[in-house]
Amino acid sequence: MPWWRAWLVRPRRSLTRRLIWLASAWIIVALMLTGWMLTSQYQESALRRLGNQLGAVIDDVVIASVMTDEGLRVAEIKDAQTLRGLSGKYWMVGEVDAGGGVRILARSPSLAGESLYVDPALPTRLKAAFGATLTYNDPGILPDGAQPLRIAASMKSLPGRETPFVFMAGVDRSEIDADTRQFATFTWTALLILGIGLVIAVFLQVQVGLRPLFDLQVEIANVRKGRAARIERDYPVEIQPLAEQVNRLLDHNQEVVDRQRTHVGNLAHALKTPLSVMLAESGSEPGALANVVRRQSEIMKGQVDHHLRRARAAARAAHGLGERTPVAEVIDELAVMLERVFQSKDVEIDWRAPDELAFLGERQDLQEILGNLMENACKWSTRRVRVSAGASGLGQMIAVVEDDGQGLPADQREAVMKRGTRLDEDAPGSGLGLAIVDDLTRAYGGRLTLAASELGGLKAVLELPAADE
Repeated sequence: MPWWRAWLVRPRRSLTRRLIWLASAWIIVALMLTGWMLTSQYQESALRRLGNQLGAVIDDVVIASVMTDEGLRVAEIKDAQTLRGLSGKYWMVGEVDAGGGVRILARSPSLAGESLYVDPALPTRLKAAFGATLTYNDPGILPDGAQPLRIAASMKSLPGRETPFVFMAGVDRSEIDADTRQFATFTWTALLILGIGLVIAVFLQVQVGLRPLFDLQVEIANVRKGRAARIERDYPVEIQPLAEQVNRLLDHNQEVVDRQRTHVGNLAHALKTPLSVMLAESGSEPGALANVVRRQSEIMKGQVDHHLRRARAAARAAHGLGERTPVAEVIDELAVMLERVFQSKDVEIDWRAPDELAFLGERQDLQEILGNLMENACKWSTRRVRVSAGASGLGQMIAVVEDDGQGLPADQREAVMKRGTRLDEDAPGSGLGLAIVDDLTRAYGGRLTLAASELGGLKAVLELPAADE
């Protein structure tokens, strides 16, 4: 996989930020290269034009130069700028001396006794490129450096002399430098504005382009949290197939749940009917064999009820997307019903739970979990039962059921919480309900713990997945 693709699909990173960052980086690099190329090209063109102008000056000086008996003589050049002192346009003629330097033979009046800057390597370069014109920059001939010059030099021969001369011309490049700086400022300002506009456009394009994906993410999260059962919105043609596939997956999951419920119900009916017949027949017949058959049938019936509930809960927990059950409603219904059932004991159930608290699962399972805990608490309480529920954060809720009965020793609490252990066998009188609660809770990824209550009896602490508000 290419590095850029691996970087884009890297997990736990925002794709939007990565796309914006990558596009912005490319835009900045492209604009910087564009600005540098434009500025360099403009400056190169300006210096090329200046070099052509200097070449013309050198040609004028060569034409005006003649050899006489007294030596080199340069006729007056009809260029007023070369006659005015420090005017910004200069020429100079010299020859290479024995030391490898340039000895000046003639110069324009505009130099006012000064000399053009001669690079130490210039004679060697001119000999290697005889007849060609070489150009370079000079920081300036004035003491304050107010005239940065562009200098051109060429080595040429004159009739009547074998030794060649060095012809040089210089012109003030201040105006060219100022134009270049102005062009660079304008170019970089325009490119900066363009870059900001492009980055903003990329940001808006990415945000708008990915907005349907963000909306789809929200809808899927609502399904997972129990706020919706399906994806209902219409999406662009590029994303609509994904939404449809998610809905098909949800439909398939619901179909699997319904099918498993049907199978579990059929299995329960197929097993319970023969067991009921065996219990009825053994109850009507006296003798040791009938007693054995009756006890074992009751054990089998309890085990069937236990494992069928467990299988049914596991199926609902695994495929129960979109289920959201208000906790306060379930507790209120159970409290009203159990107070009537245990009216003879005058049991008082004190409960509290926020209205917005919801269980991420089916109502039937929450009724069975809390119903068993509250029924056991009512059964073993003296008179008072307390139930409280609330959110604990991280998508979890906690429900606590307490009673003021005799409670359960710590060693027996550990024993009854073992996976697959029946409470009526390890702690007589407590019934099978606690084992069912434990299995249902585990099926939803929760946890059930037992402890001593401040009321004096047993406290059951239940952790279950909560639906977001």
